[in-house]
Amino acid sequence: MEKKLHTEITINATPERVWEILTDFKAYPKWNPFLKSLEGDVLVGKQIKVHITPPDGKAMMFKPRVISYEKNSELKWLGHLWIKGLFDGEHRFQLIRNSDNTTTFIHSEKFNGLLVSLFSKMIENNTRRGFEAMNRELKKLAEL
Repeated sequence: MEKKLHTEITINATPERVWEILTDFKAYPKWNPFLKSLEGDVLVGKQIKVHITPPDGKAMMFKPRVISYEKNSELKWLGHLWIKGLFDGEHRFQLIRNSDNTTTFIHSEKFNGLLVSLFSKMIENNTRRGFEAMNRELKKLAEL
C-alpha cells in the first residue's frame, strides 16, 4: 500500500534564505514544532537521526538514510519502521524559486509498506498537522 502526504506554503523569501534556516539543524529545537531534532552528517548515503513530535501524538525517533541533498533545492531521506517493507517513509523538502523572488516550500512524504493502512488516519491527522505547523514556523522565521 502507498499513501502520499503533500503540503506546501509560499514564503516571502529566497530559496537561499529558506535553505539556510532549514539546514540549520542545531536550531530546530528553538523553532520547529514537528522535527524536534535532526542529527548526523546530512550527506547522500549517510544515516541521520530524526526526532519527530506530531501534534497529539507520541514522540518518535527514526534513523533514515539521506537520498538527496541539493543545496537551495531539495533534501530527501528514506526511513523504515523496524524493517524495510513494513512502513517506509520517503520524506522530502523541496524549494521552488518563484518569479517574484518568493519560495514555494513543498513538504511531503511518500509512505509504503504493509502497515501503511494501519497508520493512515494518523498520517492524515497528526502527521499532516505537524507538517503544516513546521511550514508555518519556517515561513515566520524566513520572513523576519
